Amino acid sequence: MVDYRRYKKLFIPGPTEVRKEVLEEMGRPMIGHRSKELSALYGELVPKLQELLYTKNHVFLSTSSSTGFMEAAVRNCVKKKCLNLVCGAFSEKWHKITVANGKDAEAMEIEWGTGHRAGDIEEKLSTGEFDAITLVHNETSTGTMNKLQEISEVMKKFPDVMFLVDTVSSMAGVKIEVDKLGIDVCLAGVQKAFAVPPGLAVAAVSEKAIEKAKQVENRGYYFDFLTFLKYDGKKQTITTPAISQMYALNLQMDRVKEEGLENRFKRHKEMADYTRKWASENFGLFVEEGYRSDTVTAVANNKGINVAELNEKLGERKMMLSNGYGDLKEKTFRIGHMGDLTLDEMKELTDAIDEILGEGK
Repeated sequence: MVDYRRYKKLFIPGPTEVRKEVLEEMGRPMIGHRSKELSALYGELVPKLQELLYTKNHVFLSTSSSTGFMEAAVRNCVKKKCLNLVCGAFSEKWHKITVANGKDAEAMEIEWGTGHRAGDIEEKLSTGEFDAITLVHNETSTGTMNKLQEISEVMKKFPDVMFLVDTVSSMAGVKIEVDKLGIDVCLAGVQKAFAVPPGLAVAAVSEKAIEKAKQVENRGYYFDFLTFLKYDGKKQTITTPAISQMYALNLQMDRVKEEGLENRFKRHKEMADYTRKWASENFGLFVEEGYRSDTVTAVANNKGINVAELNEKLGERKMMLSNGYGDLKEKTFRIGHMGDLTLDEMKELTDAIDEILGEGK
């Protein structure tokens, strides 16, 4: 029997806290990956994901991290040249993935902690050089949330440019209306706002992306959208999927529906507002006004506290937050407020931090 009290409650940007009933759902007996039972599970799960994403597009499942679908997006949808919008570590990673797959690409870099401006993107696309663009909606390394709606309005002026969006740390926590936004590939992993153990990735893929894939050579096999489509018609995955995670995600989607999508998005906003207010009053915020994430807050460590030591003391209270990412280590710390966490739990965390720092005075 697992003693859940021994483990730290995760207030990090992912993997996120997973509720007991979701973990226990993974203990179901195994089924064959080409069985009628698997097709029935797939057939239940995919429509729930389409509802979450407000889309009629195909929704594919991959036994991989989100990085797999990042690679799939550029392999299938870039023929000429890709514009990679870079504002942090994970958007920079997508540029590296694009280049590593032999695609012609250009990184449009801005300062970490700032968001991409729609006008700058429009100016760049007006050159006609690009047939695809990658955007990280919610840059987990910095706590920056780009303005997806504004950028989507620009993309509608360039219908021949594929709109590839990483919503890894926003999907299931923030409202993303895929069809209205005109997103061609919208991808995420289940270990963040979905609040499911890692090992499964989700991508909504448009018909336009499918047609583009038909024009692109050397798409590989594991992440070939056309092969995904073939197996999707059978309500199956290309290769043996993470069946246990599929069970967990299917249950979690029922729990999401029970909460209500609008209620879920509202809860995330309330946790974000509370955390930002606390951070502003006690430290500062790393990200510029108007571009602050609703799922992860990057706190500016303007008091010069020892973040690693703070986390160690939080660990004694069975809690954990995240240090700054890369060069931002100790300069910032990040608090995840996504998944199934509640406002009361966020208050428990900030109260604990206040007590720990108060003891050090």
